[in-house]
Amino acid sequence: MKHKCPGNPLERYSSRREFFYVGLLGGLGLTLPQFLSNQARAATKTYGRHDAVAQGIIHIFLPGGIAHQESFDPKPFAPAEYRGPFGAIDTKIPGIQFSEFMKETAQIADKVTIIRSMSHGEAAHERGTHNMFTGYRPSPALEYPSIGSVISHELGSRNDLPPYVCVPSVPNEYANSGYLSSAFGPFALGADPAQGNFQVRDLNLPKGVDDARFAKRRSLLETVDHHFRTLEESDAIDSMDAFYQHAYQLISSQKAREAFDLKAEPDALKDEYGRTAAGQRMLLARRLIEGGVRFVSLTAGGWDHHDNLKAGIQKELPPTDKAIAALIRDLDRRGMLDSTLVMVTSEFGRTPKINATGGRDHWPRVFSTMLAGGGMKQGYVHGASDSLGGEVDTDGVGVADLATTIYHQIGINSDSELMSPGNRPIEIVDGGQVLDALLAKKA
Repeated sequence: MKHKCPGNPLERYSSRREFFYVGLLGGLGLTLPQFLSNQARAATKTYGRHDAVAQGIIHIFLPGGIAHQESFDPKPFAPAEYRGPFGAIDTKIPGIQFSEFMKETAQIADKVTIIRSMSHGEAAHERGTHNMFTGYRPSPALEYPSIGSVISHELGSRNDLPPYVCVPSVPNEYANSGYLSSAFGPFALGADPAQGNFQVRDLNLPKGVDDARFAKRRSLLETVDHHFRTLEESDAIDSMDAFYQHAYQLISSQKAREAFDLKAEPDALKDEYGRTAAGQRMLLARRLIEGGVRFVSLTAGGWDHHDNLKAGIQKELPPTDKAIAALIRDLDRRGMLDSTLVMVTSEFGRTPKINATGGRDHWPRVFSTMLAGGGMKQGYVHGASDSLGGEVDTDGVGVADLATTIYHQIGINSDSELMSPGNRPIEIVDGGQVLDALLAKKA
């Protein structure tokens, strides 16, 4: 049965088993070769690249707009109506405090960079989310690709794994491939790793198809390909055969299956991350990066606290805090932190003053983000908001600057151009600057 999926273009108007499922490979003939063709081109592409510091990126998105005052930028000396319901705690960075519900992240603050001076002009969820996922303001004339899709386009796949994965699903329409081919869209798990029976769809052979039948189907496809090649010799058909060969390698890859196998992680580590949605998503993200995925995007919690901010933060922040800290510690123990860039973002912050219903409303004029690993400074706070948390005070950072810096760390020149429909060249990022102040000095 076919269905519409509002997120991933690769999933629209297709079976739930569309991507890796061997039984439907023939039905994917129009999209899978395109996907593999683009990945093959990306693997040999050098324009727009330079030496990378980060080999993979984990983007932790906090949807709804987390209050910077209740997370990375508390205002303990502001009047009560601005300070909010919570206290502040010291961190491993001397003189820097976080919200009292970020006690775990406070203990690894000496491993991260905090930007307290992010800003943009979009107070609507959709537009703010667009900014953070693409590095561009929304345009009525063009759909911009997400950072993950650009990385997929520029760098291609590695170790038989999709270059761009969303956990557990495509979080919003701006996480997709925009004006680029849908071949560069994300692969979505289709299941949440926090579920007890978690299993990624499409990585296993269909029920009733064993290895022998899999090989037979491959042989049948090769026979059909050979027939058409005898009728029409062309580069397109020869390349199509190569793409199908790659497709079978991808489908049958033991590396891919192992990368998605969360059961291989010890129980003690699962407990360290937390047996929560945030915890298990971040644990799987680390596993995927370790396996060779280039960009993993995941969501944690819900932060649109217009009402009763106190209860919302008390519920959502502790498991998210625990998981973020566990991820940084885990990457560090494994020697992966230097080569893995972790970014924690939200679409905007919240108003400096608590409203009449005990919440905070949308506020894009200043908010906070966190970066760790991937060549970023450790134990560093960049910029500041004013005393009430309402405006940028020093060293403002724009969305294009953040995106440019992220691309720079993974080895992509953001001023290089992609081709939009109509062969119009579009810069990967328009006008952003690499934030050198955030980068660790090379030894």
